[in-house]
Amino acid sequence: MELKTVATPHVPVRYLEGGQGPALVYLHGAGGVTAADPLLAELAKTHHVYAPLLPGYGDSEECAQLRDMLDITLHYWDVVEALGLTDPLLVGHSMGGMIAAEMAAIAPNDLSRLVLIAPAGLWLDDHPIPDLFAILPYELPHYLFYDAAAGAAMMSAGTAMDDPGFLQAFLIQNARQLGMAGRILFPIPERGLAQRLYRVKARTTVIWGDGDRLIPPVYAQAWKKAVGGADLVSIPEAGHMVTVEQAGLVAAAIAGAA
Repeated sequence: MELKTVATPHVPVRYLEGGQGPALVYLHGAGGVTAADPLLAELAKTHHVYAPLLPGYGDSEECAQLRDMLDITLHYWDVVEALGLTDPLLVGHSMGGMIAAEMAAIAPNDLSRLVLIAPAGLWLDDHPIPDLFAILPYELPHYLFYDAAAGAAMMSAGTAMDDPGFLQAFLIQNARQLGMAGRILFPIPERGLAQRLYRVKARTTVIWGDGDRLIPPVYAQAWKKAVGGADLVSIPEAGHMVTVEQAGLVAAAIAGAA
């Protein structure tokens, strides 16, 4: 994957691009995305992948003009236009799934295919989602991964998660990224999306790790009900980071939705 820049009305946007085939736009979750992301590698085998970074992620500029859900939704449509794309396959994970669903609701005639991977955006009082902003670094692997030990090793590149060097770098990066993500996720990831999902016309596939402890699989059923005609694919032995733990199975499910 190659890191590039495209101009939009508010801010230059950094994005990853690679692969051959039909256009696919991938919207990352609150943890961001890098060129080493295993799902991007899998998707690039069958699609021309574009993965724009939300401002404030990676080495991208921050953007004060993006204040809320509507601003961010329209911003991503600006990115699609700037990339010269028409009706790409739109895929979003977690926070990115929430944004992708908003894009499909706000411009239902501009999108025909939508894939949502463990998306945020709905709220069930009987199944509250943990406060991402209150979770301590060493607690994150439990919520994000089916195999918490393997997830911890992956997140810390093999060092201890209480290592001062790791914590310093992690907290600095996290503060910058979650400062942007917090505009739509804090204090809870609920911005009235449930009232707009009836507008979605795109053929929709919902993908969920059956061991997700951050956004439990009961939400998968809520999404299937809210988006009429949505298909649901459950991925075994995977947590919220199903995109990492079972990248091949997720890519296969996406290929089936294309």
